[in-house]
Amino acid sequence: MASLCYNKGCGQRFDPEHNTNDSCLYHPGVPIFHDALKGWSCCKKRTTDFSEFLSIKGCTKGFHSKEKPPEPFSQGETSDNQKAKPAEELIIQGPKSAEKMQRERPSSDEPRQLLPVKVSRSLEQALEKLNLSSKDEALEGSCARETTAQVRVGTTCKNAACKVIYRGPESNTEVCTFHPGVPVFHEGVKYWSCCGVKTMDFSTFLEQPGCSRGQHCWAGKGDKKAVSCRQDWHQTSSQVVVTVYAKNPLPALSSVKANRTVLEVHIIFEGNKIFQAEMNLWGVIEIEKSFVSMVPTKVEITLCKTSCGSWARLELPQSRSHSCGEQEAASTKEPRAVQEEDSDDNLSWSEDEEEELEMGIPSN
Repeated sequence: MASLCYNKGCGQRFDPEHNTNDSCLYHPGVPIFHDALKGWSCCKKRTTDFSEFLSIKGCTKGFHSKEKPPEPFSQGETSDNQKAKPAEELIIQGPKSAEKMQRERPSSDEPRQLLPVKVSRSLEQALEKLNLSSKDEALEGSCARETTAQVRVGTTCKNAACKVIYRGPESNTEVCTFHPGVPVFHEGVKYWSCCGVKTMDFSTFLEQPGCSRGQHCWAGKGDKKAVSCRQDWHQTSSQVVVTVYAKNPLPALSSVKANRTVLEVHIIFEGNKIFQAEMNLWGVIEIEKSFVSMVPTKVEITLCKTSCGSWARLELPQSRSHSCGEQEAASTKEPRAVQEEDSDDNLSWSEDEEEELEMGIPSN
């Protein structure tokens, strides 16, 4: 009895008793449809007509086969399998409430650590051009002394190259190792004017141990001019970048410290000016992944968030309202006549006043 051959491209009936190795002419490959061309993967012939594709003769000889190829799964079977398979549960965690964030928030009294500093090559070149003359030797001035009761625990010694943190009255008995001179940058070489140990690498320069011994300075030099700098900040899902615009910051004399919820900024820049700020951050950060970048025009502090998400603002409202309250309390102590005095910066006026000015009528 003749059987039907199921080899691709054959479809003939054959006698199993007379089935030899060259009886069947078929395609061992698979059909290919690409860019309107149709063909078989086992041979190179292609056509755009489907009827011609079906009539392409096989390219390989072999035995006829009476075994049917496996049928693809039908749509009904596929849907039944999908119904039988249990669905995976996907849990999406929504944002935490303000009360829960406050309960889980680490203490602001945690020890603060110095953040690593990255100095750009352009800042190194700018510092080389600075004229660190005898006028700037005021950096070697005497330390402004404070009583032990006024020094806050966690304060870093202000002497150059000393990184000791005030832990209590016992810190005053420790010996301070520092550089009394000023940093010098010349033709790529970096060194301190007091010891002259030269290096080309900025990180090595920042880590140079002090050459003099003395007492710690917790309050800093009293000859620096405290100024306010323009600040800005932006964020991604994983980082917050705080920018302080200060011209030619001095990395060797500046420091940025932080714990998981507080940022403390101490920047000394060109003109013997100092900028200081303390921020009670909105969220929680990872100190190990945070760092500071210094360029000639600004200082960028990159803070890595503990959990991805968006911060509503940079600082907590409590800290901002507290500082505003202090300013309001200070303003209430001024004389009433001074408070009612018009400021030159007040550029607002009414429409009536504008018409009077155009008509030449003097205002009261």
